[in-house]
Amino acid sequence: MDLVIRNGGLITGDGKTFHKQAAVYVRRGRIVDINTAESAAGAEITARETIDAAGGIVMPGIINAHAHGCIRGPSMPSGSKPIEGEDVAYFRNRHLLQGTTTLLNVCGLAMADEIDVDEAEPHSMDIRVSTAHTPKNIEAALVVDGKGLSIRHLRATIDDLLASGAVALGEAGGGQTLGGGAQEYRFIPQAFQQAFGVEVTPAAARRLKNAVLGRYLDPVDGLSNSKLTDELDHCGLSGGIEADRVRDIIMQSVMPSVALSLAGFDEIAREAERVGYPAIFHNAAPSAKRLIAAVEKHPKARLVAGHSNHPSFLPEEAVSIAQNLSGKGAIIDVSTLDCIGTRWRNDPSNLDALIDAGCVDTISTDFAGGHWDGILESIQRMVRKKQLSAAEAVALATGNVARVFNQMAGDRGLIEKGKRADLIVVDHVNLSRVRHVVIAGRIVVRNGRLI
Repeated sequence: MDLVIRNGGLITGDGKTFHKQAAVYVRRGRIVDINTAESAAGAEITARETIDAAGGIVMPGIINAHAHGCIRGPSMPSGSKPIEGEDVAYFRNRHLLQGTTTLLNVCGLAMADEIDVDEAEPHSMDIRVSTAHTPKNIEAALVVDGKGLSIRHLRATIDDLLASGAVALGEAGGGQTLGGGAQEYRFIPQAFQQAFGVEVTPAAARRLKNAVLGRYLDPVDGLSNSKLTDELDHCGLSGGIEADRVRDIIMQSVMPSVALSLAGFDEIAREAERVGYPAIFHNAAPSAKRLIAAVEKHPKARLVAGHSNHPSFLPEEAVSIAQNLSGKGAIIDVSTLDCIGTRWRNDPSNLDALIDAGCVDTISTDFAGGHWDGILESIQRMVRKKQLSAAEAVALATGNVARVFNQMAGDRGLIEKGKRADLIVVDHVNLSRVRHVVIAGRIVVRNGRLI
């Protein structure tokens, strides 16, 4: 035997099973046996390596199917320049130490050979890419930024990417192209700095964006100039900054890509139905109607409503839209964003509403400007608040994800014979505290330290 993990509790990832004590046996990167008899779980086993999980819980490694910033190709749906290698290394290690063993980078416009290039060293975490290489998605990226895109990115197709290793489609749309978080923490502040030489916080950018365009990105919903001036005062931006100029700057930053990006939804949904791969969509107030229409038009496609707890929704609205999408066959994903412990821009009200309503199929992190909270932090919170049992909560990040993204993770996500041995050991009183991580049968984190 190559590895035995013994003496710990065991959550299998199926949403139901939680053994008080078990032993997991690993050979050649695969789970070869599980013994739930308490006497056997504590017995000495002859193996090359042993992990004593006493005081801990063994569960499948986290499968994060909506992340950004973990590859060196063009970044985000805006096709921006690659993220710096030092940042990529940090983001990867953060995910790994948070218990993630498989990660899907959904920026969407990178090539499959751009996972590990330049300063990005190969990583023990299994990192994959998605593809959003359709005409409208590329056009939307070029309108917003596109500085990371070369001729080969512009000419690439969905079929090219799937043939070279992409495992999903998307992300269709994004905060950059659909007036979401990235407009608030990056593009609108940049525009204000350039126009007025003033710093605008993400919170102020969101407030002003909503004042000009409303939650649905419709200028008709914008406030009058006098009320917009009041909003500028509230944000500490009074004096010499005219409401009309602010309105123009926000409109020019947000709106040019919106129609293109929404048209990209139709392209991705059509392609997803054709090729049989799952597709991730930016689900938010401005895009929900288009996503619902795509789900109705392509019932055979596996369409994932990404970050369905998006802050542009009101809680009851998030639930209503999720129930509508789910009833039509879509998969409902929620993201931790920064709403669990960080609370930089977002709070957990929408997440709580969706969990309490029983709407959620999977959970991911998204990016939140690099300030995302770990998936296990969210799972621990659900368990502590008694929203879900531990087995139910863990399945949202393991077995459920494996079923949806079977081309990427069909061989993992559950602790059962024959599955790939992607396993983590966490503290039994706080599931967010990761002690050991095993990927394909190899210990890559021991006692909280990268090996």
